[in-house]
Amino acid sequence: MIARRHLVALLLTGVLTAAAACQAEDDGPAARSGQPAPSAARAFTLVASGDVIPHTSVIERARADSGGSGYDFRPMFEGVRALVSGADLALCHMETVYGANGAYSGHPVFRSPPEIADALAATGYDGCSTASEHSLDDGADGVRRTLDALDGVGVRHAGTARNEAEGNGITFLRAGPAQVAHLAYTHDTGGTPVPPDRPWIVGRTDENRIIADAKAARRAGADVVVVSLHWGTEWQNAPDQQQTALARALTASRTDGRPDIDLILGTHAHVPQPYEKVNGTWVVYGMGDQIAGEMFRDGVPDPRGNLSSLARFTFTKPARPGGRWEVTKAAFYPLQFDIDAGRVVDLDRALVQGADVRGVRDRIRDVVLSRGAAKNGLTTD
Repeated sequence: MIARRHLVALLLTGVLTAAAACQAEDDGPAARSGQPAPSAARAFTLVASGDVIPHTSVIERARADSGGSGYDFRPMFEGVRALVSGADLALCHMETVYGANGAYSGHPVFRSPPEIADALAATGYDGCSTASEHSLDDGADGVRRTLDALDGVGVRHAGTARNEAEGNGITFLRAGPAQVAHLAYTHDTGGTPVPPDRPWIVGRTDENRIIADAKAARRAGADVVVVSLHWGTEWQNAPDQQQTALARALTASRTDGRPDIDLILGTHAHVPQPYEKVNGTWVVYGMGDQIAGEMFRDGVPDPRGNLSSLARFTFTKPARPGGRWEVTKAAFYPLQFDIDAGRVVDLDRALVQGADVRGVRDRIRDVVLSRGAAKNGLTTD
């Protein structure tokens, strides 16, 4: 007799296979929503997803998926590839640094196989935030290896740096007709001190610094400024006081009446957190863990640590020069990392295919919408 947990895992694996077979019929987010794709001359879509944390079990799964030679993380992302690759701009959060020569490890000190960068590129990610509490797990060498690997596959990055010029620079990405600046910061470095001779190696959360960087990005030509923040209280679905206070301060900052920041994307808490429009700007307090091994809270397994949401925002060009690119559509997709199958599952699609995931999907929805985002237009397509 197959245990229920493994039965669900097998069913979800089948769902992913069916989704891959149907991919030619699904042209991405616009096809999923039944809405026409926005005009490339007037708008662009941005998607963002939660923490990628290759625990030991995740590394072992990638080893098995490669056939025992090397590491192949691509199958893990297959369930969201259409959503990610269908966007004009796709951002991930790479929480860990990369190791070398097979010296890989999971919790508590992470050194991930660099092959995960290949999977991010193959899935369709254009850039990733890399500022996190694990950014310094392997010192400057870990940062260098990680950014070198991402550069090697054409995935941009923001939040950590190999040198001072990079640390003080701004990451720009093209999204259809728009120039997007991506800034990233972390609230701490997991107890590892920032080297005094390399203060620029990782972006630290500081309200004044973030606002100054956003203003600099705008002066440098950014049409849209996106800020990724590794923040919040672990295992807490509701944003904490520091999150809400910083969100208010950042979204209130303006230059000549125009907001300096156009979108805030949060990570770190391990569980989904709400979306909310603050001072007219969308804030995703926490997307949860997109990829992680079995998660434990105080030594007890907590399945919430494998739940997340994928955010999608459509930005539309202003009618007048110098105006704000407005979010004209906001949507989210509930996701689960099936630790048995080793795959990210789009729960909406799994439900359509017959998997018994309604309860999990609805729990994510309840959290995401818990601060009134639905009345501001957030949908689930």
